This record gives sequence, C-alpha cells and structure tokens, in this order.
Amino acid sequence: MKSPAVVNFSPEAGSVEIREIDRPEVGPNDVLLEVANVGVCGSDLHQWTADHSWPVNYPVVLGHEFGGHIVETGSEVERWKEGDRVVSETAAIIDPDNPMTRQGLYNLDTSRKGFGYGVDGAMTKYVRVPSRILHRVPDGLPFEQACLTEPTCVAYNAVVRNARIEPGDRVVVLGPGTIGILCAAMAKQCGAQVALVGLEQDAHRLKIAGQYGCETLIGDATEWAMARDGLGCDGVIDAAGASATLKLALELVRPAGWISKVGWGPQPLNFNLDPLVQKNVTLQGSFSHHWTIWERVIALMADGQFDVKPIIGGVWPVTEWHEAFEKMHQGDVVKSVLRPV
Repeated sequence: MKSPAVVNFSPEAGSVEIREIDRPEVGPNDVLLEVANVGVCGSDLHQWTADHSWPVNYPVVLGHEFGGHIVETGSEVERWKEGDRVVSETAAIIDPDNPMTRQGLYNLDTSRKGFGYGVDGAMTKYVRVPSRILHRVPDGLPFEQACLTEPTCVAYNAVVRNARIEPGDRVVVLGPGTIGILCAAMAKQCGAQVALVGLEQDAHRLKIAGQYGCETLIGDATEWAMARDGLGCDGVIDAAGASATLKLALELVRPAGWISKVGWGPQPLNFNLDPLVQKNVTLQGSFSHHWTIWERVIALMADGQFDVKPIIGGVWPVTEWHEAFEKMHQGDVVKSVLRPV
C-alpha cells in the first residue's frame, strides 16, 4: 500500500516534492500510527529553502509535529492498543546508554535522531513510531490542536524550565514565529508582563499574539524594557532565527537578568560578549523537550488552560503542502497544519 508523502530529497533549495511511499513495517517495540494531522515547523521550511544547519538523511519524509490513531502494534508493545489516540515526541532514535539519556535528558543525547531529518516523519498517511515516546490524547482535544503539542513543549522548556520567571517580571520575547508566540503566551501564563517584538512584516503575526494578552512591539523594544526603572527587563526569550538578536537581548536585559535562547541562528556572532560578563547575565540555551514536559503540556491543552487555536492558520491536504509552506514562509499564517489523503 502506497501513500503520498512530502519528501525532502536533496540538500538543494526547493528539493521537496510529493512521492508515493510504502506503508512502513513496525519493529517489536514500535507502533504504526495513522496520522490525523501534522504541523508544519519552521525547520521543515528551512530544509525546503536549504538554509538549515543540521545534518539530514536524504531522502526523508518531513514532519515531526503529529498525532493520530494506532493501527498496528509491535509484538513487544504492552501499554498501547489499536485505536488509541496519541501524539509522539520527536526523539525517534536515542542511545539508551548515553549519559544524558540515563538522566532522562534524552533530548540532549548527541546521537539522537528525530523525525523529518534523521528518520521519515509524518507528512504522509502512516508513520512508524517507537512506543516509548507516545502520549495519550484525551478525546476532547482535537488532533488539529494536539499535533501542536511539540512546539508548545519547546516553548514550555524555554520559558518554564530554562528561564526563571516570577509573577510581575517584565519579559521581552524576540521573534513572532510559532515558537516566539507560544513562548510569549507561556510567559504570560507564568504571570509575567510580556512584550513580543517583531518587524514591520510581522504585523499579522503580532496581532495574533495580542490575543494572548501580550503587548506587541514593532522594531525597538528599548523603551518598554527600560520603563520600570531604567535598568532593563528581567529576562529575554530569544526565539528569533538569527544570531544577531542575541546582541539585542544583551542590550535589553537588566544586570543580573537572564536570557533563554531557543531560536536557531547559524550565522557567526561577530560582536563583543563583554556585556554578558559586565552585566552578570545568565545565558541559557534551550533545546527540545522530554517526557514530563509532554505530559504537562497535554494536560494544559486538554483542560483549556493553554489554547493553540489562535496560531492555526489553516489545514491543507498533504498534496497541497506547497501552499501551506508558502503561507507560513510569507508570514500570512503563523502555523500551517496538514492532513493525509
């Protein structure tokens, strides 16, 4: 049985197309998932435009934000059965003996390979998933929203685990993409006063972010950051895809403040990091997520405490992936969602 899939087939720009692929075979500890919905991530766009900074096993089916129903289980799978509604984490391959994995931080296992670049992802009808990274989706949570558990977990890790927000803190978020908006919404839920900063071309995305109760700024955030006492904001979440925003973060943050950097930027820094030392600023990287974060995020989404609906700009069949990608790439929507055909 073959199904259409969105395949990234080479490192050249534009090397994405629909191909017919076989239904995967499951191993003893795997399940076969019939995909209901899959979100388009910025990393999918970066592989499409060939400006990514991570190794890719070409050809590969894109898509790592997904959920669906189990249609087959491996011979040694015990906790799951056919028909279960689930979402999956991204760590498709990990080393169980890696020191980070042994600590439960398998997201930091250097040999880790994820869906959509290391192994085939979910922009197709069926995807093979290790049962160890499945999470149950409550019946009341639609898959169009549940498939965005993954980016919400990225935001949770950056804001809750890798920042130190106290209620009343003033927090600047740089970059109004999916992760930036979700980080701003998460920081707001933590009790912070939040300003999300973008450029003129981000006006539509900033308007959506305003639905989460965040202040939105175009261009210079200095006045907002300094408004309380002239020293700067308490923290900055750098969710922009450019290295240069770290310099801006160092200018906006107050002495003894913090920066949580979650945005990827392959460009060299080319600026002086002395302000990091002089201001005694804590700079914290934030990558991916792990089991406990997923369980908490699903609970927040299921009971309505955290709503991802405002960022969903539409649902397209996988065969219309190009339009869905273009809508995100041009900034017309924050998040495109695909469904198999």
